[in-house]
Amino acid sequence: MTTIAVFASGRGSNFMNLYQAIQEGQLTATIGLVVSNNPGAPVVQTARSWNIPVRVLSPTRYTDPQQYETDLLHTLAEFHIEWIALAGYMKKIPASVIRQFPNRIVNIHPALLPAFGGKGMYGMHVHEAVFQSGAQVTGVTIHFVNEEYDQGAIIFQEPVVIRECRSPEEIAEKVLAVEHQVYPRVLQQLLTHPFEVVGKRVYFNQESETP
Repeated sequence: MTTIAVFASGRGSNFMNLYQAIQEGQLTATIGLVVSNNPGAPVVQTARSWNIPVRVLSPTRYTDPQQYETDLLHTLAEFHIEWIALAGYMKKIPASVIRQFPNRIVNIHPALLPAFGGKGMYGMHVHEAVFQSGAQVTGVTIHFVNEEYDQGAIIFQEPVVIRECRSPEEIAEKVLAVEHQVYPRVLQQLLTHPFEVVGKRVYFNQESETP
């Protein structure tokens, strides 16, 4: 069974959703570690209450960036992490970690990339931008992480119609519900079926079902 680390900075609703999917047998993996940059994040206490190891590692607390990367890599090795799932993680993943986990770091973004992505586009910032744009459709993108914000190969997208939404908060609620539906399913597909990354597209074996 694959051991994954979940990186989260806040409440960790996607972490809780993945944990529940594992408990229900929908995701055949083990969450071996939760990494957060925020010691006060609710996800830290939730993980500890479920007896999941937690490590708080914030790059801003290091005077030497190289030492931060070294500590992060050592931590991932200590817990035998094979895949990383980002769940509302607000820090950029170091290039050395990306090289150590090629096409094994997955992020979920609350819009249809490449629209409404990039540095600073996370959480409510995304939904506010979508609302102000007048777009009637947004969605969820699950993608691999590379060295640029929201630029990795796209694994899966699901549109969300927001024609009737009257606020960014309403958009956020609709999108989050879809995130919870698709994230465990797509992770399960990645962990159990062969795939190929060509440019910015991800292709699954023809015999495997679409996530």
